[in-house]
Amino acid sequence: MTLMHPEFKRNEAVGLDLGWINQIRVNRAATDRRAASLANRRTVKKEYQAAWLVKAIQMIDLTTLGGDDTPGRVERLCMKAMRPLRADLMAALGLTELSTGAVCVYHEMIAPAVQVIQGRLPIAAVSTGFPAGLTSMETKLREIELSVAAGASEIDIVITRQHVLNGNWQVLYDEMLAYRKACGEAHVKAILATGDLLTMENVAKASWVCMMAGADFIKTSTGKEGVNATIPVALTMVRTIREYHEQTGFQVGFKPAGGVSSAKSALQYLTLMKEELGNEWLQPHLFRIGASSLLTDIERQLEHYVTGSYSANHRHAQP
Repeated sequence: MTLMHPEFKRNEAVGLDLGWINQIRVNRAATDRRAASLANRRTVKKEYQAAWLVKAIQMIDLTTLGGDDTPGRVERLCMKAMRPLRADLMAALGLTELSTGAVCVYHEMIAPAVQVIQGRLPIAAVSTGFPAGLTSMETKLREIELSVAAGASEIDIVITRQHVLNGNWQVLYDEMLAYRKACGEAHVKAILATGDLLTMENVAKASWVCMMAGADFIKTSTGKEGVNATIPVALTMVRTIREYHEQTGFQVGFKPAGGVSSAKSALQYLTLMKEELGNEWLQPHLFRIGASSLLTDIERQLEHYVTGSYSANHRHAQP
């Protein structure tokens, strides 16, 4: 299952334009100033904040990617994804239906996720030697095929960072093109691991190459790097998405991941998307937040809105 609008046209490979890639520059000082303006402004309050937080829940890829994952943990994650808020909060907010955007798991955990979700939500699987991406190409492609066959409708791939660091854009393009082909009808999110890419120009160029090769989403991080999602990196990436749409007509999604754990940070990313790309991108088929603990903080904030009091984390079901 994918959360896709019927009229949405999926991104297609458009061919690698090295002339365009080589001329890309990023004004880091201007990027940092714009990012600081987002981080420092006052957030929306009261019922407006509650509405935005409910919107944020719909964008979450609820994630568990631990070496100690078990089928039981994944089953709990899936139940939480399908019922992210307690019944009393749902009633108080006037909500009858609500779910996260998807769940995100390792390949081995697709089967228990399928058993619980039964087609009601998309299942995303991390692939291609996640998180380092340093297995053979044959292994990476086979891993994608196996995950799709097991029931994953979205594949979060990791690019080979050395291609970016060495400026091997044609090799990166060919790699991404092969991943897209292996995914078939499953949508592919290209994880750039931006914390490993050293410069904003590399982030922008890698974003463009992956989109040119047909990526449905570009994603900041695996969550395993030393530095994961940041507002300056997100700003750089969403501006490449805007430019790509202006040039090709294709809409590509964006997914920040790693370290997005507070309701306040989620609101910053929603604001960024609204101001840089518009309301059209504030939909699960074009925006996701990869997170594991974010949902708990959002639920606490919504309980405060309803009751006037903050509750302890342990009062909220953990995925």
